[in-house]
Amino acid sequence: MSETLGRKVKISVDGRIIEAEEGAILLQVLLKNGFEIPYYCYHEALGPDGNCRMCMVEIEGKKRPQISCDTFVEEGLVIHTNTENIRKVRREILELQLINHPVDCPICDQAGECSLQDYYMEYGLYHGSVEKGKKLHFNKHLDLGRNVMLDQERCVLCQRCTRFTTNITQTNELGIVWRADHSCVSTLPGRKLENGYAMNLVDLCPVGALTSKDFRFQQRVWFLTPTPSVCHGCAKGCNIFVDHARLKYHDDTIYRFRPRKNPDINGYFICDDGRLSYKALQTGRLEKALFEGREIGFDEAVRELKKSVECTTGRIVILADANLYTEELEMIQIFANRIGAWLYAPLESYIDEKFADEWLRNAMRAANAKGVEKLGIATTMPEIKRDTLLINFNHPVADSLDVRRRIDFLTHAEGPETGSRADLTLPIAVWSEASGTLINIDGLEQRCEQVIYPSDPVPTVIRWLEAYELGERCIV
Repeated sequence: MSETLGRKVKISVDGRIIEAEEGAILLQVLLKNGFEIPYYCYHEALGPDGNCRMCMVEIEGKKRPQISCDTFVEEGLVIHTNTENIRKVRREILELQLINHPVDCPICDQAGECSLQDYYMEYGLYHGSVEKGKKLHFNKHLDLGRNVMLDQERCVLCQRCTRFTTNITQTNELGIVWRADHSCVSTLPGRKLENGYAMNLVDLCPVGALTSKDFRFQQRVWFLTPTPSVCHGCAKGCNIFVDHARLKYHDDTIYRFRPRKNPDINGYFICDDGRLSYKALQTGRLEKALFEGREIGFDEAVRELKKSVECTTGRIVILADANLYTEELEMIQIFANRIGAWLYAPLESYIDEKFADEWLRNAMRAANAKGVEKLGIATTMPEIKRDTLLINFNHPVADSLDVRRRIDFLTHAEGPETGSRADLTLPIAVWSEASGTLINIDGLEQRCEQVIYPSDPVPTVIRWLEAYELGERCIV
């Protein structure tokens, strides 16, 4: 097959002539050309497995329907994908999949994005021939380990999950146990699902067998709006969908991150730490400006910022978080030049070798470290004397510095960035509440649009510095 792959041949599909590479997998060709072919076991990252049998098509000259995931393209194939005979075959296969499937769609997290539901409606299998009382029952809500629950009754044995742990993570926690209609997915004896990419199994599962402990029973998917963005968990810059919803009487809320396909960066997957990092965007937030321990409004905060800067006679040092967007860093550069300050974005404090692996987790935990370097901002830790005015834009090392005067721009009120020792503390929006550009560890520039629009928004870095009356120089 590999020797012929690349030579173009013509095939006929439902009366339409298409051109494809000889030796290519027929299912992939059909999907690429817009034909709707049902499947469970096939996945772009895992390849075909040939066990679900849903992708049957008729090929002229063959005695019986063929599975398209195990058929290779050759010159002159004449294929039919939607004849009444093929629809009948798919209905019968679907019935086999549904024999022991529980009727719990109303409480299933997969409802609304379930292949089983979609195919059931498409192929009209409304009356099964198996009595409900004869269904086999398996274990439900099994805790597999790292962030994943298993409902064995819902499983259609597509083996995507077992192939992921065998071929992708190569951790081999999952397998198929028992035989025939007693077969089910399970962790191997004495094992738990512990790899750092386990939650990708939830995305891979085409039904509701594998669910996320974190997202389980939190929200219905048809209420969610998926917005494309980039994970800020490390410098890899994995592409994601941010699923969020603004429900009645509630503010816009993020419910989960999901991987977004990008062959140049993360492929089809993201790590569990990045997936769960959405929680930090919504907890412990700083929402009001504080001056000497009391809350103040936006206008007063800007006045106090000006007064603190203009009354300073000594050295001013600015620390900028390397997770900020490039446009925000550019604005801080303009601000630093305007007030005669020294600007630094120390990168050493973001390095976490324990977090890194050889796949998607990078030791550099700052999302825009390359953006800092591109702008020529100093990346070393400066020597700061006690009489220095320190202006901290959410950098994690600020609390370790001993200075008398300090102004903090912070996203969170608690944690390592706490600004309790600052005279003036100003809240800034987290990355999901702003828009801008990131440059990942490989030098790829990526645009991130604003995802969340709060009812009472926290000012962005750019908004604060525009209010400082930078004039035309604030345009970035």
